[in-house]
Amino acid sequence: MEIARSAAGLFVSRGLKATRAEDIAQAAGIAPRTFYRYFATKEEAVAPLYEAGAQRWAEALRVAPAELTVPEALEHAVRHTLVPGRGVSAASWEWVRTLIRLAGTSPALGKVWAEVCHTSEATLAQVLAERTAALSRTSSADAALGAAAGADAMSDTASDVPSDTAAGAFSAQEPTPTSASTAESAPAPKSAPAPAAGPTPAPDNVASPYLRFTAAVAGAAVRVAVESWAATDSPPTGRQGPAELALRNLRSLDGFAWEESPEEKA
Repeated sequence: MEIARSAAGLFVSRGLKATRAEDIAQAAGIAPRTFYRYFATKEEAVAPLYEAGAQRWAEALRVAPAELTVPEALEHAVRHTLVPGRGVSAASWEWVRTLIRLAGTSPALGKVWAEVCHTSEATLAQVLAERTAALSRTSSADAALGAAAGADAMSDTASDVPSDTAAGAFSAQEPTPTSASTAESAPAPKSAPAPAAGPTPAPDNVASPYLRFTAAVAGAAVRVAVESWAATDSPPTGRQGPAELALRNLRSLDGFAWEESPEEKA
C-alpha cells in the first residue's frame, strides 16, 4: 500500500505524465526492479487504493444488520463508506477526486479503474448472495419453529380429550409395540439405497445471474455518483457530495426487484 500511496501522491502533485515508475519507486524507498515486481506500469500502482475503497464498500454491506432489506443495506453501506470521516477523510476525498479525474483522461489509468469496478461488482454479488442465503436460512428456521409450536399446541389439545379417545388417536398413528421376542427375531432394517450419482448442487451462497445483475445496478449507482462528484469542485459533503448523490441514485430505483422471484430461482 505504501507504493500505491506514493504513486497517488506524485500523480496528484506532479501529474500523471510527469511521473515515472522510477519516481514512484524512489518516493516509496524501493528499487525500480522491486516496483516492477509488483506492477507492470506506473498506472497499476494506484490499483490498491481503488481496490481498498471497493472492499470497504462491500464489507460495509456484508456487516449491515441482517434485518435490513437489500435497499436499506445498500444505503447503510453508502453512509458508512462515502460520508467523509467514516470511510475516508475529507482530505483523502480530494485525492480520490484527482485520481478519478485522471482515470477519465488516461486510457491506461481508466483501464485500471474499470477493472477494479468490475471486480467490485463480482464481490458485491457474492455479498448479496451471502445475505440472501442467510435470510433464506432464517426464514426456514422461523418456519420450523412455527411448525413445532403448532405441533405443541395440538399435543396440548389432545391431552384434554378423554383418555379412551386419546388412546384411539395414538393407536391410529403409531404401530403396535413389538414384543421383545419378535423384535429379537426380526431382521435388522436395511439402510436406504444410496441416491443415484448426479451433479453436485451449487452452494447456496453462489451469486445467481440475477444477483450479478443486481450487483451491477447497485455498483453503477455508486460508481456514477462518485464519478459525477469528481467531475465537479463540490465538497465531499452536502447534497452534491458522493454519499448524497449515491443515495439519490439508489432511491431512484424505487420499485426495482432487488430480490429474485420464486420463478427466477426455479
